[in-house]
Amino acid sequence: MQAKAIGLAIAAAVGGFLFGFDSSVINGAVDAISHDFELNDVITGFVVAIALLGCALGAWLAGGIADRWGRLRVMFLGGIMFLVSSIGSGFAFAAWDLALWRVIGGIGIGIASVVAPAYIAEIAPKRIRGSLASLQQLAITLGIFAALLSDALFAWGAGGANQPFWFGLDAWRWMFLACVVPAAVYTLLAFTLPESPRYLLTKDREEEAREIFAQLVPSSELDRSIADIEKQIAEDQAGKQASLRGPKLGLKGIVWIGIILSVFQQFVGINVIFYYSTTLWSAVGFDESDSFGISVFTSVTNVVVTVVAILLVDRVGRRPILIAGSAGMFVSLGVMAIAFAFASTDADGNVTLPGAWGPIALIAANLFVVAFGASWGPIVWVLLGEIFPSRIRGKALGVAASAQWIANFLITVSFPALSGWSLPLTYGMYTVFALLSGIFVIAKIPETRGMALEEAEVTFARKGSAKTGTSA
Repeated sequence: MQAKAIGLAIAAAVGGFLFGFDSSVINGAVDAISHDFELNDVITGFVVAIALLGCALGAWLAGGIADRWGRLRVMFLGGIMFLVSSIGSGFAFAAWDLALWRVIGGIGIGIASVVAPAYIAEIAPKRIRGSLASLQQLAITLGIFAALLSDALFAWGAGGANQPFWFGLDAWRWMFLACVVPAAVYTLLAFTLPESPRYLLTKDREEEAREIFAQLVPSSELDRSIADIEKQIAEDQAGKQASLRGPKLGLKGIVWIGIILSVFQQFVGINVIFYYSTTLWSAVGFDESDSFGISVFTSVTNVVVTVVAILLVDRVGRRPILIAGSAGMFVSLGVMAIAFAFASTDADGNVTLPGAWGPIALIAANLFVVAFGASWGPIVWVLLGEIFPSRIRGKALGVAASAQWIANFLITVSFPALSGWSLPLTYGMYTVFALLSGIFVIAKIPETRGMALEEAEVTFARKGSAKTGTSA
């Protein structure tokens, strides 16, 4: 039974793979796109980041649609949109054309970013729910790795990202076309997975839900599991309508907790590493080939530490891992800010880090990835899957994921201009957000390790009432 739940979670987490692949595939293409379409720093940042606005829109829409149509239909919709986007991006003929296709793909990825963690949380036994929910982040990191590796292989094979490769298409175009493979896999998986039993119970389809739950929990726990969820659904329906509205700036306190967690996850600047690392390392003295290699190594590091987080989340707990991660990010980002303060520009306009500062910045960047990948990367997805009451889970996840995408957009679109102005201040800003993220966890996040999903919801509700004077 546990194996069945793990299998379903892995299949659903392919949406996270798409998330990671789409997010990072442009890393190796940034300089080539900028050159081919003659873009300045501001427009380059916009083309890179525009997909994230589509992601925000997709995440915003996904919650309500998933609650009406079910998780699987929405998965299929997201996969189709990403598939179409991958082909369109590969054959883009102008910056606006590429931006349009990236928005379409972004909507599909935004949908997947909401549906996958919700589905995993709803089919996972409570004993291993944290580990299974972390599979979403593991899939994201694997997607990042696959994207950066394929970018490097295409660039190395063609002799550069802007050089012709198969059928005369530039290597950077093949980077986008490679996205077709995971998109097709995800779309096909939507036909093979069972629907979420929690969703089925909200639609009064108890027999179907029971059949699915019978494969996920021991027979001795089946009736109790069904009864607990039905009781929770009945209480939700009898109490309030499915609304996110509340007394704290128009939203419930628990929704704000999800939003703030999502924003901090992005405001520490993690995706600067995965969207711009090839350009960044080239800018401080590494050649293009080495820069691609460094980016791939960083993505491998990200995968490894995410596996560590999965192994620890249900043993150590959510809260201590997040606090330790914030501390690690604060130190490593601070070192990067100091290192870039020593950067100099030669007569040809090339930026270099003198002496040992280049290796120090490189080590600090990878330690930052370690700290993030072992904590805020996977654990935020775990919490987003378990903190919201079932009556608003779809909608609240949509809002939180939208906030995450918008925060991601703001960081991504601003980095080229900010880095051109001052890399030390840019990384100093991310350092401050790392510090604030730890303070927020200490003040607002309770521990939910080992709790049933409904218990975790109640715990956050009590925490919110005690701390903010509002209920979830």
